Amino acid sequence: MTTDTIAEQVRAMQAGIAAQPVNEIMGAFTREQTDLAAQGVPNGVAAAGANLPDADLLDAHGTPTTLYAVTDGRPAVIVFYRGAWCPYCNLALNTYQAQLLAALTERAVTLIAVSPQVPDESLSMQQKHDLAFPVLSDPGNTLAHYLGVLSAPSAESRAAQLQLGLDLTIVNADGTTAVPMPTTVIVDADHVIRWIDVHPDYSTRSEPAEILAALDVAGI
Repeated sequence: MTTDTIAEQVRAMQAGIAAQPVNEIMGAFTREQTDLAAQGVPNGVAAAGANLPDADLLDAHGTPTTLYAVTDGRPAVIVFYRGAWCPYCNLALNTYQAQLLAALTERAVTLIAVSPQVPDESLSMQQKHDLAFPVLSDPGNTLAHYLGVLSAPSAESRAAQLQLGLDLTIVNADGTTAVPMPTTVIVDADHVIRWIDVHPDYSTRSEPAEILAALDVAGI
């Protein structure tokens, strides 16, 4: 089990990519990350104190459920990720499994991962990485839209994705290219947002230590 931070793991991943021959496809993603970081967090993102509404979701087997049913009256850490195709998402969810889940369980806090992808992709994510927490599909990005964290790949990045055989209109349940900015939300038992951390640059994520510190501040 790695004890490295997500940032440390990302740096190692990016160093490996940089050591490879020049690749215009990867260059497109690097330029997109730089542009997104420069733009920063968009205006209108939901703030602490707002109520996170219920939403219709699908579990990894395609069974309908809702956000409130999954949280079941408990505080929750909800992680919004782009999809199983995103290496940074894979890295982050693996790290949450290894470094965060046990601590949340001790606090009686539910950990949930949400993406817009079809349930088959959620199931693949859960099985491939042996994740012991719910991996759910929000077919229409309802929650990400409410939070104000919806994004979409740039034209250059979209073209690069297609060259790699990734078509988000097939992977996403609603047939669009919309994806959430990587976002972590802490809600209390009454579904009130107590902390929200948005990462426009999808190569960065909330660290487990930051999430636990936010829970401490919230008294959860």
